[in-house]
Amino acid sequence: MDKNEALFDNTSFSDLLRDVYNNTKKKERQIEGLIDQLKPMIRNMTDASMMVPLVKEYLEISVKNDDNLVKLTAIVQRLLVSTTKGNGADEGALTEEEKNQLLSAAQDLLDQTN
Repeated sequence: MDKNEALFDNTSFSDLLRDVYNNTKKKERQIEGLIDQLKPMIRNMTDASMMVPLVKEYLEISVKNDDNLVKLTAIVQRLLVSTTKGNGADEGALTEEEKNQLLSAAQDLLDQTN
């Protein structure tokens, strides 16, 4: 399996890595923008205590989504390494059962992300 070969919906491993990187950078800009927008609204401790849980929830959702993409990338990378090594006779190569388990785990992660 080549890193540029389509895995699903015309998305390759390279595309997946690019998505992980772009999502991370995008989230970073969004979080910085959100905090910049909230700063003028916080005038006292009561305001801060109301805003912090909202930011915390936003960050947790963001981390969970990014974590799923990273897990998916790790699964696909393992599949790529396995198929590059050959037919499973080499040390470290995955069996068909292991490949199927990884593909199933990847599909579960995709379902969670959508």
